[in-house]
Amino acid sequence: MDDKTRPSEQTRKFERAEAEVRAQPDDMPTPEEEAAAERAGGPDPEVGEEYREALERGADQQGEGRIP
Repeated sequence: MDDKTRPSEQTRKFERAEAEVRAQPDDMPTPEEEAAAERAGGPDPEVGEEYREALERGADQQGEGRIP
């Protein structure tokens, strides 16, 4: 396929407009959801520690599928 085409001005216009679009959520949280998140508090510190341990174990692995 050696035929090269040039985009039309309309195509360029749509591409420029699309490049300016910013990502945003589909639906914002409801007041009930926001209140539930506030009541839940922050993440459990134990989960953070377990995550760090898993990262360290993964970094120390040698070879595919190796079980220490």
